[in-house]
Amino acid sequence: MTDPVEARLRRALDRSAGPSSDFDLNPGIAPAVARPLSPAAVLVPVWLRPEGAVLVLTKRASHLQHHPGQIAFPGGKVDATDASPVAAALREAREEIGLDPARVRVIGALPEHRTVTGFSITPFVGLMHGELDLVPEADEVEEVFTVPLSHVLSPDRFTIQGRRWMGEWRQFYTVPWGPYYIWGATARILRGLAERVVE
Repeated sequence: MTDPVEARLRRALDRSAGPSSDFDLNPGIAPAVARPLSPAAVLVPVWLRPEGAVLVLTKRASHLQHHPGQIAFPGGKVDATDASPVAAALREAREEIGLDPARVRVIGALPEHRTVTGFSITPFVGLMHGELDLVPEADEVEEVFTVPLSHVLSPDRFTIQGRRWMGEWRQFYTVPWGPYYIWGATARILRGLAERVVE
């Protein structure tokens, strides 16, 4: 029998939707880069636990040049040696949080998300069962933590906030959880998933 959370996610992934972007809430702000977007891939890791499904996220190391201290999915650039974008997402998840690709069952992908920093990200939803020993890679990840899946699948948990970026006021989605301020591309991707789940 299919897990009800899995069934719900599969139905959401089957619904058509166009790409999302950091500019969805900021149509008047021009992209900072004119060059072609670099391909990237992330894993949206859903851990199906007996006490309830949770989403696994990371807090990036504070010394990183790009997005220090931000909340993110495990993932990164698609390398030339990666067999596919999903292979890149699984490789990065192993490198960043010690997640064995053999423990992940990828059930589909969300539409690409285009970022203000010049990436085209493909998010892959993967399911995990059983006990996991997730260990952050200290050079990249400060912390690995979980959020109840129900929290990020509820559109009413999301708010729109703003800040100045490159001299212009920019708006973005947020979906905070405890001490973790989930915002930007991560929140926008989750908001897209939440919208598809409730349709």
